[in-house]
Amino acid sequence: MKLALVNPPWSFYRSVYFGCREPHLPLELGYAKALLERAGHEVLLADGQLGFTWRTREEASPLPSSNGAIRHALEAFHPDATAITTAPSYLFWRCAPPELRVPISTLAEIRSVAGRTIVVGPHGSSTPGAVLRKLDADIVVLGECEEVLVELAETAPNRWADLASIAWRDGRAVLRNGAPASVDVKALPPLRWPAEALRRHFHHHHRFDVVPTDPGAELEASRGCPYRCTFCAKENYRDAFRKRPLETVREELDAMISRGVRYVYFIDEIFLPDRRLLEILAERDVRFGVQMRIDNWTPALLEFLGRAGCVSIEAGMESITERGRALLEKRCKLTTEELTELLIFAKAHVPFVQANLLDATTDDPKSVAAWRERLAVHGVWANEPVPLFPYPGSPEYTLRFGDCDDDAWERAHEHYLAQFGTFSDIQESAPAALSELEGSHAQ
Repeated sequence: MKLALVNPPWSFYRSVYFGCREPHLPLELGYAKALLERAGHEVLLADGQLGFTWRTREEASPLPSSNGAIRHALEAFHPDATAITTAPSYLFWRCAPPELRVPISTLAEIRSVAGRTIVVGPHGSSTPGAVLRKLDADIVVLGECEEVLVELAETAPNRWADLASIAWRDGRAVLRNGAPASVDVKALPPLRWPAEALRRHFHHHHRFDVVPTDPGAELEASRGCPYRCTFCAKENYRDAFRKRPLETVREELDAMISRGVRYVYFIDEIFLPDRRLLEILAERDVRFGVQMRIDNWTPALLEFLGRAGCVSIEAGMESITERGRALLEKRCKLTTEELTELLIFAKAHVPFVQANLLDATTDDPKSVAAWRERLAVHGVWANEPVPLFPYPGSPEYTLRFGDCDDDAWERAHEHYLAQFGTFSDIQESAPAALSELEGSHAQ
């Protein structure tokens, strides 16, 4: 089968989205391409955000960032089926833009040359009926997509309904088979990104110690998280904690370094201490950034992390009180003072340290401001608390509204806009309603 994998040209105008807006490597599509080609299929990866196309047995080529350019690439490829993602890279599946404006418009542009249409991403994993309707697609993949896409490619379309971890429409009814997929990450090969893609990846995600002069990249050493914090949208994808083999990670890292990459960001939901991985990083001419819970780290391990080349830590604090963290089900065993001391210690060894804060409406604003000022004196940045969005697929949504239905994203978005009059310094100041963002694009 000939399968196209599409990452749209993302735009976040008037969105409540608070993830990074720069282009990142579409890791889920990269894994899928590698597995599909291993199984003998021909694949075109068209990335409208980073701006490249990458076809089987060919080097990558530049791609203008537009739906028309993606359509032109698909016209030349003649795919039997096309998969499109609803989130800009695996890095943001847990905090994706709630609106489907961009994938809706992209799929509308390419539909006549796409073959059968497949949607992957967090939206369809939690609300498949709504996504099938809005995008007018043939199939939605539930959960992690890499292995399911191979199964779809290996199966005649008239038998797709026999496969697990998919949803589709039969008339007005939405049918689904099985639970969301959870990939065997040990079977994922080391990705070898083309030089053209890496040359275009000028962004060093969450790095602030230098102005980048060499390419950056994203890398995954583990997937999922052993915790179940209420705010984290992971019930239907990237849930169970799994580690990739160190040899695979090393090989993927070395391939990046050989093509000029000097900074990688680990997209792991929770970068847990791993001495052997840190030793591998320390032996190489590369710097890196991580997301972590700092309560899993000791001062000695944080010092080793800095020596290994870490230049950026994004530490999930969420609340400045034990009560607030308990309400968020963080299962944190350390006190606020102990966490604060670890953050300050980490800054002595890592150039940039951030404490992430959420506005769960439980912390006193004056206390938050005083705590942020205390950290700032020691060079640690704590963001202005980000209003907590009840993502469908998170325990927070279930606690507030129950099980997800087709209106889950609209319900969560309306609640969010009604609850908060002001937004974080990393969000749009005047976000629009979901119906306005999706507008006439939705079916």
